[in-house]
Amino acid sequence: MIDRDGFRPNVGIILANDAGQVLWARRVGGRDAWQFPQGGMNPGESPEEAMYRELWEEVGLKEDAVSVEACTRGWLRYRLPRRMLRRQEGSPFVGQKQKWFLLRMIGDESAVRFDRSDKPEFDVWRWVSYWYPLGQVVPFKREVYRRALAELAPRLTPR
Repeated sequence: MIDRDGFRPNVGIILANDAGQVLWARRVGGRDAWQFPQGGMNPGESPEEAMYRELWEEVGLKEDAVSVEACTRGWLRYRLPRRMLRRQEGSPFVGQKQKWFLLRMIGDESAVRFDRSDKPEFDVWRWVSYWYPLGQVVPFKREVYRRALAELAPRLTPR
């Protein structure tokens, strides 16, 4: 499902706790590769359906463990570095276009698990301050993170 401009539809998840901190996860095998959960959309899947599927597959949480606080209005795009490009589905793949969701954890954090899929994406997670990921994410994703965090920040109020 790559659009005519070469972008694959994707969802990103910013999962916050009541203190306003966000879940920051380390990719399996990546010593310093930390990111927010994210994943591609399947054909016929809405962004919200993809978000709940990815939440389960990557973080082990069901719909009743979170509340949706907000979603970005439009698609946020990033291009992959040339060294990471590959052809997919017969069209030139250049990057991701993403809808970002801000979720609040309403269940117990002990429910976070990375073994819900055959191939886990993450192996470690922690709560970090809301803006911390901007200084830590790989450079090619930084602007999308900045835009998503800035747009969604007004909807996050610590409880």
